[in-house]
Amino acid sequence: MTASAALGNLPEWNLADLYTAPDAAAFKADMQRGEAEAKAFAEKYKGKLAKLSGADLAEALKAYEAISDLLGRTGSYAQLYYVGDTTDAARGKFYGDVSSKHTDISTQLLFFELELNRIDDTALEKAMQVPALNHYRPWIENLLKEKPYQLDDKLEELFLEKSQTGYSAFNRLFDETMADLRFGVDGESLAIEPTLNLLQSADEAKRKAGALALAKTFKENLRLFTLITNTLAKDKDISDRWRGFKDIAAARHLSNRVEPEVVDALVAAVRAAYPKLSHRYYKMKARWLGKDKLMHWDRNAPLPAEDTREVPWAEAEKMVLSAYGEFSPEMAAIAKTFFDKKWIDAPVRPGKSPGAFAHPTVPSAHPYVLLNYMGKTRDVMTLAHELGHGVHQVLAAKQGALMASTPLTLAETASVFGEMLTFQALLRQTADPKKRKILLASKVEDMINTVVRQIAFYTFERKVHTARKEGELTPDNINEIWLEIQAESLGDSIGIGPGYETFWAYIPHFIHSPFYVYAYAFGDCLVNSLYARYQESEGGFQEKYFTMLKAGGTQHHSELLKPFGLDATDPKFWEKGLSVISAMIDELEGLESA
Repeated sequence: MTASAALGNLPEWNLADLYTAPDAAAFKADMQRGEAEAKAFAEKYKGKLAKLSGADLAEALKAYEAISDLLGRTGSYAQLYYVGDTTDAARGKFYGDVSSKHTDISTQLLFFELELNRIDDTALEKAMQVPALNHYRPWIENLLKEKPYQLDDKLEELFLEKSQTGYSAFNRLFDETMADLRFGVDGESLAIEPTLNLLQSADEAKRKAGALALAKTFKENLRLFTLITNTLAKDKDISDRWRGFKDIAAARHLSNRVEPEVVDALVAAVRAAYPKLSHRYYKMKARWLGKDKLMHWDRNAPLPAEDTREVPWAEAEKMVLSAYGEFSPEMAAIAKTFFDKKWIDAPVRPGKSPGAFAHPTVPSAHPYVLLNYMGKTRDVMTLAHELGHGVHQVLAAKQGALMASTPLTLAETASVFGEMLTFQALLRQTADPKKRKILLASKVEDMINTVVRQIAFYTFERKVHTARKEGELTPDNINEIWLEIQAESLGDSIGIGPGYETFWAYIPHFIHSPFYVYAYAFGDCLVNSLYARYQESEGGFQEKYFTMLKAGGTQHHSELLKPFGLDATDPKFWEKGLSVISAMIDELEGLESA
């Protein structure tokens, strides 16, 4: 436990449920077993799948799933151990060596999915009449969607092996560089998380100092971040071209199992709503702060009467579990396990990966949550968000290693719903108009950051990747695109100060998961509609909600939303979700005198 005077004891995760140490005998044995089982699997099945019966194919898939779980366990441990301190050379070597070995093992298994996709459709459908194989139908049908974009075995093998020195290497370079950066603020040398935290300070001088420090260090390292961006965009362009993807985001849409027109409708609806959402809200916030215009470092500033005290960890735990419990005691019980069994790593530490995430690991183990908790109200909401992921991952685990994971769009549903439950619980407890105004404003800001900001990020990515097709981009090229998109989304009430043009450089999703970001807006708008159904429901909602989470990756979004009477393919669906945010801003305008 790490002690903090204001926050209390912050938990550090216990990875012993996976392995006790990088040099543990169990870890070494599992790596060796994974390699041996992959080799035996390839010897038994390579070149023979088309001739197998349905029962034999089911047996092969069961063995493939078991190997996936085993390799996933060792890979998860290596990643979680590494992100605890990405500046530690020994951890970096361990993570790199394990990743390299996993690639070698995966190369032996690569044939299986490719060969499975070459089986005649009629023969495969006949084989799936066997119940044991039909169990894997959702996974097989998802795999078949990849068929038009798969290459021959040798090319796939080359792509996989070269990933170690391609995008994976640049991902790691970004992570280690970002963790190692230091930002000078008032004589102190801060890591990125505490520096970003200054942008939420009640003291405008501290906000400005934090923003200028970020800009200075980003600018000093901009050539490196530009190189990383250029390299990854070109790497993706090469991959897309070889695979036959016609649109720069098509691969992401395919992995998300979402139709391009659904995403296009979401993006169009959000961009059209900028004036009544972010533009309107920031104009109102400027009045509250007594300004004609906010500067970019004021965007997340607390309101004048806002309670800016640090929320102790024990209080944050109680707030989230209580909100979860009001909705479902089972949901709260699952979330409580994360606290009781040390599945959460909360403190800010030098070298620790920034941000927050929930890692599902593998179904035979359990998820872990990483936070950088500093006691802000937003940190409490981040806790509620990541625990939503965690609960989802626990419930979906029964689907097994091949079908437990959900597309990113649906993966954000449970997390955003967890945030909404926590917010609504706090709102119900707040009768004072001034406190209600502050609470509503905080939620509106979070929703703008989740919907408007993420769609702006998606628009930025599209422009960068499109421009990269014409040649390498300079830092100024990327800066200009960033400023253009930010001006569109923020509106005239946010002034762009010096250095803000470089703030694209620290967004990890651009590096690790191109075009991931629209999933946040997808999830937020979906949850707005989902929560409205919950408020209207007389009963049975919780049961349907848990059924949706337990499905993991076995159903398309249209199937999962149908029991709630929701349809993401309807363009009006997104307008309904956005109207919830607009209605909150309406209420805030009515409370302006409070």
